[in-house]
Amino acid sequence: MRNATFGRRNGRPLLLSLLLGGLGATVPADSEAPADRPPQFRAGMIGLDTSHVVAFSEVLNDPNAKPDVAGCPVVAAYPKGTRDIPSGLERVEGYTEQLKKMGVEIVGSIDALIERVDVVLLMTVDGRPHLEQAIPVLRARKPLFIDKPLAGSLVDAVAIVELAKRYETPFFSSSSLRYSENAQAVRGGKIGDVLGADVYSPCPIEPHHPDLFWYGIHGVEMLYTVMGPGCRTVARAHTEGADLVTGVWAGDRIGTFRGLRAGTHDYGGTAFGTKGIHPTGPYSGYRPLVAEIVRFFRTHKPPVDPEETLEIFAFMEAADESKRRGGISVALEAVLEEARKKARRIVEAILAGEWKPAPDPRETKE
Repeated sequence: MRNATFGRRNGRPLLLSLLLGGLGATVPADSEAPADRPPQFRAGMIGLDTSHVVAFSEVLNDPNAKPDVAGCPVVAAYPKGTRDIPSGLERVEGYTEQLKKMGVEIVGSIDALIERVDVVLLMTVDGRPHLEQAIPVLRARKPLFIDKPLAGSLVDAVAIVELAKRYETPFFSSSSLRYSENAQAVRGGKIGDVLGADVYSPCPIEPHHPDLFWYGIHGVEMLYTVMGPGCRTVARAHTEGADLVTGVWAGDRIGTFRGLRAGTHDYGGTAFGTKGIHPTGPYSGYRPLVAEIVRFFRTHKPPVDPEETLEIFAFMEAADESKRRGGISVALEAVLEEARKKARRIVEAILAGEWKPAPDPRETKE
């Protein structure tokens, strides 16, 4: 699995470069620690509107945590996440109280959070504020994990990747489905070269997001885990109860995603290889992803190349475009190129201090 090259500047480790350049402290990659004690990091969370914050914190703050997830407790959190998605807004108070009981300090701003932590998990269930919330973290050069979806649009996703490069700050984003045991086995070569795959996952539609961004991303991420990047075109069949998205990869390989809205909901699929056929599911829980996040915080090496993540979002955006155009095949490169043009203007405005996010309706009412 390729890694992004965020960890060095001018041939020097990023930490040394930042210290020499006077740009502020960051977490040392590959920190030295006794063999029986992992490196210690203070983690912060942004957005307490998803059950993931409790699930992740229970793993990270476990006093008896095993070495692969130890040494990275959540010590502070900024609760505001979604602006207007009811299912998220109604959960903030309860999840905030649960984190308080774990000893997590609740702060009133992202800037206050950054001052207290070494690394950040952006957990907001709503992808639309992710760009705005990620900017101060990337600017402060704090290693950043962004929970799914990376953003609420392909344009914002491209902007986040570009800003991470500009600020030379490592980040990654992933669904936990990437780390299902069987999907990782296929990715690791268990069935030889993957010739194709058919996967499925729940796919409820949230009206503020492109159709697959909200929940279909779980299945699409699993598809990309076994197929890898390189999809050329996407076509989508859509009904009220289901979606069927067909991608054609380089080498004429075919991968499909079935989004489930009617009937039984589950996660799974089948991968077809030169040396065998293997399931891609079932879901393996959150812990494997949390272990990858901790590894990333220790090494500054993203386990998922941001360019692969961008292709996942281009796949989902192309699926929406195919739906709008009656199911015809849409080239990923076309939607990605258009998004890059728009994102370039946003990034330049951010770097110039001229970009203003949409106003938060909760604050304008106050």
